[in-house]
Parts: sequence; C-alpha cells; structure tokens
Amino acid sequence: MKEKLTTAVKAAISLGLMAYLFYRFLSDPQDRAVLFDTLTTANYGYLFLALALYVVAVITNAIKWYILLRAQGIPVPLKAVTNYTFVGFFFNNFLPANVGGDVMRGFGLARYTERSAEAAVSVIVDRIIGLAAFMFTAVVAALIAVNILPRQGQLGDNAIIQNLVQVEIISIVGMGVIAGGFAVLLSHRLRKLVGKIFEISFLTPLQPLYQRISDAFEAYRYQYSALFWAFCVGVGTVLLTGVVDVAIVAGLHGEISPIYIFLFNPIIAVTLIAPISIGGLGAMSALYVYFYGLVGVPETLAFALSLIKQAITYLGSLPGGLLWLKNRHRSANPERDVVAVGRPSP
Repeated sequence: MKEKLTTAVKAAISLGLMAYLFYRFLSDPQDRAVLFDTLTTANYGYLFLALALYVVAVITNAIKWYILLRAQGIPVPLKAVTNYTFVGFFFNNFLPANVGGDVMRGFGLARYTERSAEAAVSVIVDRIIGLAAFMFTAVVAALIAVNILPRQGQLGDNAIIQNLVQVEIISIVGMGVIAGGFAVLLSHRLRKLVGKIFEISFLTPLQPLYQRISDAFEAYRYQYSALFWAFCVGVGTVLLTGVVDVAIVAGLHGEISPIYIFLFNPIIAVTLIAPISIGGLGAMSALYVYFYGLVGVPETLAFALSLIKQAITYLGSLPGGLLWLKNRHRSANPERDVVAVGRPSP
C-alpha cells in the first residue's frame, strides 16, 4: 500500500507539473504561438544528432562502470556492461524512482558473477563518481561564468551575475558533499565504526552481509588509477549530455550560451535523482524553465528545450527495454553464464 501511495504521489506531481506548464504556455496566445513555431520549424537534423549523442553518452557511461568492475576483478564483458547500462537507463526513465535502474543493473550482473556484494558496490561507486563528475563540470562552468565572462564584457547584467554567484555556491557545496561522502565510504576506520552497530543482538544476523559490503568498498580504497579514469570518463559523459542540449538548441533555432548549458545541465541532472516524479517528467521541464530563466533565456525556449530533451531521453533509453525483454527470455533457460570468481589476492 505504501509503495502504491508513493507511486501515486509521484504520478500526481509529474502530471500536475506538466498540466501547469502546458496551461502556462498554451493559455497565453503569444507564448502559444512562439512555442508552436519553435517546435514546428525545428531542424530535425540537429535533433537526430542530439539523439545519437545521447546514445553515445549512455555507452560512455557503461565504459565508466566497466572500469570500476575491472578494478574489483569482476570479468564482465564490455558488451554485457553496456547492455545492462541501457537497461538501467530504461528503468530510470520509465519507473517511479531512478534507483530502479541501479537495482536492475545489479541484477544483470548476477549472470556473470557470484560476488553479489562487490557487484552492488560497483553500482553505488559508479553512481557516486557520476554525481561527482556532474558537479565538477557545474563548478568549472560556474567559475567561468562568474569570474571570466564579466571581465571579458560578455556578461553585463548585474542581476544575472548575482544569480550565477548563487548557483556557483550551490555547485561548490554540492561537489564538496559528494566528495566528502565518498571519502567516508572509502575510510576503513569509519566503516569499522559503523560496523559496531551490527554487534547489537537483533542486528547480528546482518553482520556478515555488512562485512561483505565493507570489504567490497575496501577494494576501491587504493584503486586510484581506476577511480581517476572512471571520473575522467564520467566528465566526458557529462560534456556529451551538454552537447546534446547544444544540438537541441541549434535545432530549435534558439540562442543559449553553451556555458549556461554546461552549468545547468549537470545541476538539473543531479536534482532529478530525487525520486519526486516519474522519470523526471514534469520536474525536468520545471527545472529547465527556472534555471534558464535566471540568465534571461526566454521561458518558451527553455520549455521547448525541455520537451525535446525529455523525448530524446525516452527514445534513447528504449533499447534498454528491448534488451531487458531479451534477457528475460534468456533467464528462462536453466543454463546460466555465471563465472565463479574468487576474491582478488591481497
């Protein structure tokens, strides 16, 4: 009952936001005319390019996860990792909560390894590094927008500068929180301290499971090279998703400075992780209108951009649904492709 109620609330939020936004832009004749003109005169070549770039971004996201799996000694083929990444994106976009995709990725790995704790931790670390990459890109873009563009005379509106300073502060704080949280997870001493909780009588049965998860995090403690390269690939993925928006804006014949796109795109993506809507529907459009409004972008253009981005997100993740159906058919076969992998030697 609680799960159904939560889903109903999320659906109500998504539908409510979309209803409000469509009423906002369709009830005003001038806004309606501008919105229709923007969408109907779009250059579909740029929009197809945006879709292709989105698919490439999903693949680079899979490469990031693959690097982290290899660091733990889990020999899953890159093709399989890519397939499960697409499945994860499909469930992220078509299920009420984004964590659904992470769960499906973890289940997928069960076909290739018996080390379930390590597989689950790789998904968590992949998610954290992805968040760090998003916020790092936002911080860099904010520093450029606040400290370089005004000096070059490309940004003269004091109100916009003040808005960007606030966004800059949010980006830096967000980056600090994510980096600090990840450092805590990698700390052997702090994990050991948390482990004492499981010495309580009614939690004792869970102690072996916690120990397995703790050991899995320990495997990443000294994998600096793998973490660095995974982070670099993550930044590349973020930049690709930013270029997706750049291509959409070009297709809509609009004008938005790329620096704003590389600033707001990561912040919006991180914000959408909060499970308050279904697949970001409604919430994404509201965030696009709000954030781009801070720098003077016309609301109709921001709304049109969000609609196309939402459509591309759905279309680009559809292959994951087909792969999931294919994997379900395979799972009906009693043969499993499990590779028994021992723990890496110290």
